[in-house]
Amino acid sequence: MSAQPVIAGDDLRGVMACFATGVVVVTASGTDGPVGMAVNSFVSVSLDPPLVLFCAAHTSTTWPAIQAAGHFCANVLSADQEELARQFARRGDRFAGVPHTSGTTGAPVLGDVHAHVECTIVDTYEAGDHTLVLGRVLELAADDEAAPLLFYRSAYRLF
Repeated sequence: MSAQPVIAGDDLRGVMACFATGVVVVTASGTDGPVGMAVNSFVSVSLDPPLVLFCAAHTSTTWPAIQAAGHFCANVLSADQEELARQFARRGDRFAGVPHTSGTTGAPVLGDVHAHVECTIVDTYEAGDHTLVLGRVLELAADDEAAPLLFYRSAYRLF
């Protein structure tokens, strides 16, 4: 059996930066109020049943509250919401000044997002330095007139 090649984390990050992703803020109703975090690993998994997946870093201090809630809302950010993405990537009160409503699951649906997908957590899988979170879609909506915020080559971009 041949040895597996050693791939440096910076090399993988650099190559994966060539893949444009949407920018998503995952929210939930925590025991002490709303919680949320920015993620750039969000994907549709299955149409039947309707399943999506996002990844949470093991170092995340927000993921345990989302996991405990048992549900989440993936808020797909609009092109003009770059500052919102930055706010949810920082520590502190991420919901300060952020308009939101309570969705079907109780998870916050952020105002003026491009789309939102509300889910219940079905399963989690440990994968390297992240947890893969599989959610069953319960409710969703999109603003067909909005443009998405993208992340490409380590920077926010417009479509």
